[in-house]
Amino acid sequence: MKLSQHVNQGRLVYLSNTADQITISENEYYRWLAFDDVIQSVMHLRCPEKLTLPHHYAALLPLLFFKPKKVIELGLGGGNLSRFLSTLHPSIQVSSIELSQTVIDCFQRYFNPKKHPIVVENSEALAWLQQTQCVTESPVDWHICDVYQHHAKSFQSRVDLLTALIDNLQDNACLTINLPDLDDQEINLCLTILRQLQSSHHIIYFHIPRYLNVVIHLLPKHWMIDNVKKRSKATYLPSAQYLRWRKFFNQHMSAN
Repeated sequence: MKLSQHVNQGRLVYLSNTADQITISENEYYRWLAFDDVIQSVMHLRCPEKLTLPHHYAALLPLLFFKPKKVIELGLGGGNLSRFLSTLHPSIQVSSIELSQTVIDCFQRYFNPKKHPIVVENSEALAWLQQTQCVTESPVDWHICDVYQHHAKSFQSRVDLLTALIDNLQDNACLTINLPDLDDQEINLCLTILRQLQSSHHIIYFHIPRYLNVVIHLLPKHWMIDNVKKRSKATYLPSAQYLRWRKFFNQHMSAN
């Protein structure tokens, strides 16, 4: 059964009383989180770490090239990426920065059934980035940003967020940005700003078929992204999964 059919058969299990209407619905197989009737996350009930939406696969493709130790996710939602990474390997330390305490409470109650040790901090993403670049701590291998749409209301807001992301990007680390439902002009503007802010990373991106998402990756230039190996020891992905994702990665477009 297609996911859209599951959604049509769902029953409401939670409704927030906040300005941004947050709902949680489920059926026998899935549970999903929606903001103002727009689905943000879908969790498979029997296998909560299973990826359920196409853009999540695109967002995690850097796993083909390295074994991250510390991952920061900006924007928690239903925690799909955090659950997957926490399950993939116990040495991956996953933290999420989320502005809404209601979303955090919903995640802890409805979307972390196996109680993965995911650290969640209640903070605004830009403020958190601007503060942490002044703090000396263990380096972050990977920032995954899913809050760009909240900063798309003004040019300066977009520049401030992208500048803070680049300021926190180490030469050996990578950055992933999910752009949901933005027009070509907005996408090209984001890519242009990223090119102007840095020159140490490849910039590649994926248009997700039949979805409105564009996923952008900034990958270290020493990564051999134009010749992905058939086998690799520099990955936590199981061999069969690695080979499937390798085929998907070959569909990327370059923005350099």
